[in-house]
Amino acid sequence: MEEYPGTNGCVDTVRRSRHAASDCISGTSDRLVVVVGPCSIHDPKSAMEYAKRLKCEAERFKDDLVIMMRVYFEKPRTTIGWKGLVNDPYLDGSFRVNDGLRIGRKLLRVINNLGVPCACEFLDMLTPQYISDLVSWVAIGARTTECQPHRELASGLSMPVGFMNATSGDVDVAIDAVMAARHPHCFFSISKQGTAAIVHSKGNEQTHVVLCGGKAGPNFDDKSVKSCLEKLETANLTQGVMVDCSHGNSMKNHRNQPKVIASIVEQIKAGSKVCGVMIKSNLFEGRQDLPSQDALREAGIVDSRPTDALDRSSVESPVMKAGLLRYG
Repeated sequence: MEEYPGTNGCVDTVRRSRHAASDCISGTSDRLVVVVGPCSIHDPKSAMEYAKRLKCEAERFKDDLVIMMRVYFEKPRTTIGWKGLVNDPYLDGSFRVNDGLRIGRKLLRVINNLGVPCACEFLDMLTPQYISDLVSWVAIGARTTECQPHRELASGLSMPVGFMNATSGDVDVAIDAVMAARHPHCFFSISKQGTAAIVHSKGNEQTHVVLCGGKAGPNFDDKSVKSCLEKLETANLTQGVMVDCSHGNSMKNHRNQPKVIASIVEQIKAGSKVCGVMIKSNLFEGRQDLPSQDALREAGIVDSRPTDALDRSSVESPVMKAGLLRYG
C-alpha cells in the first residue's frame, strides 16, 4: 500500500461509485449496476486495454447504468487449477504472491485513475487488507457464501457486498449471509502493519443477494426472482437483487448471456426489484489452456463492445428510453 498509495483520482472514483451502487441496491436510484469484464485478470496490459474501452461505455450510459469493471484476482476452484493473479501472477507455478499483490494493487490504482470503478471477489481473508480501498463492489462467491469468516469479513467492509446463492442453487444461504453481515462481529484478522489483530466490525447494511444459478438450474426467471424477493421481504430486507448472467444462469455458455439479460429487462419493465447484473466479457471471445494444463487462462467471454448486450433492443428500450423507475 505504501508503494502504490491511492491517488486523489482513485479516492474520488471509489467514493462516487460506492455511493452510486449503494443507492441502486437500496432502490433510491433508478439506475442499474452493471459489473462487466473478464472472468479473471491474467494480463495487466490487456486488462488496461479493456478498461479504456469500458470507460467510453461507462460515460456513454452514465445516466442509466453504474458500470464497474470486473477485476478478479482470485479464482475459486472446485478441484485444482490456476488460482488467480495474486496466487500465481506469472502463470508458471512459481506462486510469487508478493509480486501478485503488487501487480494487482498497481492495476487497480491505474484503472481507478481512469475513472472506472473496480469490482472484485474476495476469496481469502488477507488479500482484502491490501486492496479493499481500491474496490467499489465485492462478491462473495457461491462456494464461500456459507462461510462464517467471509460473512464476518463482509460485515467490516465499506462497500456494497453481493452474496451469491450456493452452488446447489439454494438462495436461503445467501439471505442468511446478508442478514449475518449486516450485524456487528468480532473476529481475528490482520492489521495494516501485517500483525495479528482482533477486529470489531460495525456491520454492513449494503449487502445483497446475487442470483447466479446452480446445479438445480438457472434462477434468473421471473418466478425465481420473485421467490427470492419474497424471502427477502419475509426477512425484513428491502434491497434489490442482482442477477449474474453467466455461470449457472447461462448454463456455462457465454452466448446465452444476452438471453438472460433480455429476461431481466422484461422483469425490470414489469417493476421487478432487480438492482444489477453481472456479465462476463473480454477483448476477444474464448479461452485457452496453459501448455502445462495445470492452470486455466480464461482469456475472454464476449467480444465486441463490452456493453453491446445491454443496449439497443435490451436495456436501452425499457430503461434508457422510457426512464423506467424499477422500484415503483
